[in-house]
Amino acid sequence: MKTLAFALLLATGAIAPVMADSSAAAPYVVKQHYVLGGAGGWDYLSIDPASRHLFIARDDRVMVADANSGKLIGEIPGMQHAHGVALVPTMHRGFVSNGHGDNVTTIDLDTLKSTGHIALSGKDPDAIIYDAVGGQLLTMNGHSNNISVIDPQAGKEVATIAVPGRPEFAVTDGNGHLFLNLEDKGELVRVDLKARKVLDVWALAPCEGPTGLAFDATNQRLFSVCDNNMMIVTDASNGHQVAKLPIGKGPDAVVFDAERHVVLSSNGDGTLTVVHQDSADKYSVLANVSTQKTARTLALDPSTHEVFLVAAHSADKGKPVDGFGVLVVAPH
Repeated sequence: MKTLAFALLLATGAIAPVMADSSAAAPYVVKQHYVLGGAGGWDYLSIDPASRHLFIARDDRVMVADANSGKLIGEIPGMQHAHGVALVPTMHRGFVSNGHGDNVTTIDLDTLKSTGHIALSGKDPDAIIYDAVGGQLLTMNGHSNNISVIDPQAGKEVATIAVPGRPEFAVTDGNGHLFLNLEDKGELVRVDLKARKVLDVWALAPCEGPTGLAFDATNQRLFSVCDNNMMIVTDASNGHQVAKLPIGKGPDAVVFDAERHVVLSSNGDGTLTVVHQDSADKYSVLANVSTQKTARTLALDPSTHEVFLVAAHSADKGKPVDGFGVLVVAPH
């Protein structure tokens, strides 16, 4: 995951992006814009739909905002270049990947305080997810080309899984498999979590620099967003590429709203690409809805269908972050 406060990779691509749609017919609109302020870069954000707490990885801390009002509830300090927050409400715990600390910080979701750190052998833990079936945490380690497997109850790393490239975002299928993008190779990997080994490596060409990844469990489809302005749809059962779609520039995250049958890509050029799933293998780009430049990470509340993005007016390298805040985008 590329930290937003430093640079935007607005790559040119083989597919021309759809122009931003600001008309009344746009399928989604920016409903609210809350300014939170504060210094430092940012990366992933996560939402707890039950509490409506929005967790934002903000370099040396985690910001917690009220998704209803946009007010800052609190900040959890002690992070070391935080990348992401995996929420496990059943444990009343959250887990933060620290890229510069090579560890994971545990946080209490009730008190919003740090409760300790889990040391990792993997280097630069970036994306972090919770595998509910296996009851384990998984971090994608960008500088050691492997995955750390963590027992959250014991609070320790129990294994690592080597992968053939730099791992980016990942998803699980609920059946013991992990899928992840290899950003430097333009590939998609399927991992057997029980055997803790790579099963398949699938090419995503012509995708370059795949970052965000989302999953449709019903149709077994994976959605990878790429630096060269495209989304690749892959059959999760066999790696077959079923669709290729134009999206905005500089994507870093993507979500699938199963109830609305839409795929949403957040792009650093200030657009949210809305793709409709017509069928398992057919997709239509509805619009690139105007958001704000640098808004390239997002979280979806599946109950309200709201999409939360974070952005700043200025996030140039070497300069202070100006106007950092949250955008709430909702179906029109």
